[in-house]
Amino acid sequence: METTFGQFIDFLIDFIIATFLVGLYLLIYTFATAHNEFALIRRNVVSAALSLGLSLIGFALPLSSAVVNTGTVVDLVVWGLIAIVVQILAYFFARVVIPDLTRRIADGEIGAATFLGAVSLTAGIANSACMTI
Repeated sequence: METTFGQFIDFLIDFIIATFLVGLYLLIYTFATAHNEFALIRRNVVSAALSLGLSLIGFALPLSSAVVNTGTVVDLVVWGLIAIVVQILAYFFARVVIPDLTRRIADGEIGAATFLGAVSLTAGIANSACMTI
């Protein structure tokens, strides 16, 4: 298979948009959570890194599906924004199930972080499957 300059430009556009959406996701997600993930990670709180990392993967799954299944930049951005909303909703769902989730993650509890990460991954996998349009 021969790679053309046009294919490279398409890749570059998709990659830049996806990178922007990942940054936007991290900004919105860390603003929406009641704890400061990056401050906790800087203090080596593993639970914060675990929950944030798994949520990032939970976002990346549908984002990758959107890159594969959309035909326009607008569609990619819209589906990327939908993936952000789904992950924020997953976080709030986890907080309903474990009301003191934020405190427990900030206190370094791996169980709470793993639960939040599993909820995020589950939401991402379901979201990704639903995006195969």
